[in-house]
Amino acid sequence: MMPAQADAMNDPIQLLLLGLHLPDLITSAYGPFVEHPVQSLDEIGLALSQQPYDAVVLSLDQPAVLVSWVGLSRTVLDAAVVVVAPEPEVAEAIRLMRLGVQDVLSRREAAVAGTVARVVRLAVERKRIERAARKAYATDLASGLPNHAQLMEHMTHLLALREREPAAMALLAVRVEGLQTVAARFGDESAQVLRRKAAVRLRAGLRASDVVAALGNDTFAVLLAWIDDPANATQVADKLAASLQRPFSVAGQDLALAVSVGVSRYPDDGKSAEVLLRQAQQQASAPATGRVGFANVVERGIVAAANDDEG
Repeated sequence: MMPAQADAMNDPIQLLLLGLHLPDLITSAYGPFVEHPVQSLDEIGLALSQQPYDAVVLSLDQPAVLVSWVGLSRTVLDAAVVVVAPEPEVAEAIRLMRLGVQDVLSRREAAVAGTVARVVRLAVERKRIERAARKAYATDLASGLPNHAQLMEHMTHLLALREREPAAMALLAVRVEGLQTVAARFGDESAQVLRRKAAVRLRAGLRASDVVAALGNDTFAVLLAWIDDPANATQVADKLAASLQRPFSVAGQDLALAVSVGVSRYPDDGKSAEVLLRQAQQQASAPATGRVGFANVVERGIVAAANDDEG
């Protein structure tokens, strides 16, 4: 067993329990478990908002109520959910699992010593594997940033919230030029290091609530989750462009990027993630500026970056 896996096995599983008490969890080989009893579904949502929990076990006379429970989508996202019911029907169990529930047990099964502990432990481990796979799928491996799919998912959720709680937000598309020049002259690894340093510099110039994502080898997206004034988006765009135009030190060389930034604002420029991204990317296709004094190869067809000296 790898060290990280061993540590995970030894960490106590924080467990929310509704409708049952499981004294055998204390001595179970699948533990250790820390029980946190709750009295209602509403209390589960409140508990999850205050601290993370690994698993939620719900003993319900009518598990079908979960289908209409508004908190289910968040609960299955945050924790491994196991449902215990009198005698769940197969179709009912499958429906709950399609909604994100990890497992469904009958009360007869749950009464067998050690069964719930085993099911919960394995459900938690499956959830951890799912999260790791999701993170890998949603991450641009070269930069460590969220990728296009993760950005669109995040924007879709945020825009749904904005429909209920209106607030201005903005999306920036940040296109850089110079990576191909660096790759041609210093190698692909230097170009990737430069791209990663650009990502770090972008992240450093933003608030914790803002999101930076990688849309491709030469384009980043910056989601400003809220802005007080539409002009704020332009000010942030100018600040980020100036930051990226300053030279980077890579392997003892001063290297530079040219930058073009496009801005789209919600709700003025669109109300969907796709429209906002398309608007920002169209603006970012304008000629890039920067790299003054740095030799450049043509990177976008016959158009060279503005203010660049061709080499």
